[in-house]
Amino acid sequence: MGTPQVSVADQLRSALAPPRARIRTEMTAALKDSASVGLGLVPMGLAFGMLITHSGLPWWSGPMFSAVMYTGTLEFLLVPMLLAATPLVTVGLTTLLVNGRHAFYALSFPLHRVNGRLAKLYSTFALSDEAYAMTTGGQARDWSSPRIVSFQAFNHLYCVAGSLTGALVGSLLPPRITGLDFAMTALLVVLALDAIRERRHDLPIPLLAALAALIARLITPGQMLLTAFCLFTAALLARHFATRRGPAHA
Repeated sequence: MGTPQVSVADQLRSALAPPRARIRTEMTAALKDSASVGLGLVPMGLAFGMLITHSGLPWWSGPMFSAVMYTGTLEFLLVPMLLAATPLVTVGLTTLLVNGRHAFYALSFPLHRVNGRLAKLYSTFALSDEAYAMTTGGQARDWSSPRIVSFQAFNHLYCVAGSLTGALVGSLLPPRITGLDFAMTALLVVLALDAIRERRHDLPIPLLAALAALIARLITPGQMLLTAFCLFTAALLARHFATRRGPAHA
């Protein structure tokens, strides 16, 4: 999952290249970066497209949902709510609980390295779990604006393409294929392991995350994700202020 190291010669050659050639180079690098992520996003899109078909919705609603909403798990939840004519208040509350984690992602996502108002707007819209995990890691510290935005765009494209394919061929496939829905879980597990391996020198962070998840599972199993994020954020803030004050009292 790690990004190949770029030599000094390659970096110098890229810096001296014309703007268009440099952008092409960055987009090519982003495509390579996103290839492994696509192994999880395409099956998720396929599963969603098949769900659309077997739910009786028009085939085009699958890629449309993935293109316009691009919400991952929430897309799967919205289909039965749409069929049941669920009140908008319930839909809004569900969206807040499921996607509330993105508010925490924004705290450390490198949006300051994205140039241009439209690019920043799209980058904010396309801030997914995978984009956050890959762009905030040590291997992405030197990623340029075109590389970050292109990486997010490729991830977005994987979801839309998978959803379109699943919607078109969904009627030819059984409603459930064993293991297809686990591809996304496996991808997120690998990304988490990469993050832990990169922070071997700072082991308390993954331990704090595991503890926050365990406490949230015990006290609020219905809203585990939101509670875990709140606890984890509080623990990180407490740790930050404690370590910052430490040297002052020494």
